[in-house]
Amino acid sequence: MGELKDKAKGIANEAIGNVKQQSGNPETRAEGRAQELKGEAQQVKGKVKGALGDKI
Repeated sequence: MGELKDKAKGIANEAIGNVKQQSGNPETRAEGRAQELKGEAQQVKGKVKGALGDKI
């Protein structure tokens, strides 16, 4: 179950990060990029958990 939870969080963070990157504020754009990267990492974590059967 942790696999799906991590993937869902990752997708949400990527989406929010992409929206923030459309801002006119440079700080918000940078924050959005960081959040998008966090989302990508969460999705990878979910894929690894899926491959290992949630044993990590």
